[in-house]
Amino acid sequence: MNLESLFRLDDHVAVVFGAGSGLGEVSARALVAHGAKVVCADIDLHRAERVAADIAQTARAVDITNEEQVRQVLNDTLERAGRIDVVVTTPGINVRKPILQYSNEEFFRVIEVNLHGTFNVLKEAGRIMSEQGRGSIIAFSSIRSQVVEPGQGVYAATKAGIVQMVRTLAAELGPRNVRVNAIAPGVVDTPLTAQIKENREWYEAYACKSALGRWAQADELAGPVVFLSSTASSFVTGTVLFVDGGWTAIDGRYEPPLP
Repeated sequence: MNLESLFRLDDHVAVVFGAGSGLGEVSARALVAHGAKVVCADIDLHRAERVAADIAQTARAVDITNEEQVRQVLNDTLERAGRIDVVVTTPGINVRKPILQYSNEEFFRVIEVNLHGTFNVLKEAGRIMSEQGRGSIIAFSSIRSQVVEPGQGVYAATKAGIVQMVRTLAAELGPRNVRVNAIAPGVVDTPLTAQIKENREWYEAYACKSALGRWAQADELAGPVVFLSSTASSFVTGTVLFVDGGWTAIDGRYEPPLP
């Protein structure tokens, strides 16, 4: 193993779902910065094209809840490049409401994007990588897979479900040399958290929940994505990498009056 090139992704081919903004955009930019060729896939083609143009890559319009669209972009990438080394999936939505106030429509909308969409990506990427005998799949979960609060029930259920699908697929595809892992961010400054940032008290309360006492910036997720994509993580599979500033380590902390 060449220790000097552990994190290099030269000649790697990657597909990033949700690359038009937020953590998906950061993932795409980070992979390209380390040498990968990236297909920027997003439900909003204009956003994907903006990112792709900025990093000299290609863009595709893909709704991850549509199995055929997911399959098509992966098959097209495989046909053009001859292989797919890395697949990252980041899209997710949240409806913050107590369970008793949730409508069936809202429930199924969150489930459809977060859980079914991720399932489509895991299945189709896993199929291709299993056949080629190598690859790394990265799905974005959340600290909400472990710790919850009022209003996060359905979202948390989907993020816990992603973790269990990742673990299962890792077990199923390990013999084929395919690695499958999840990244679980804490609170990150992205469009998904805009509602919180607009409420200063809420924003500060979340900052105080982590050991570092602040929110993460989106680009602080770049390193974990590159790590799990590269040979630096060649013996890492079926795991959840928490990138939460220590939130899950000290959740519910209380500063006692120690002498």
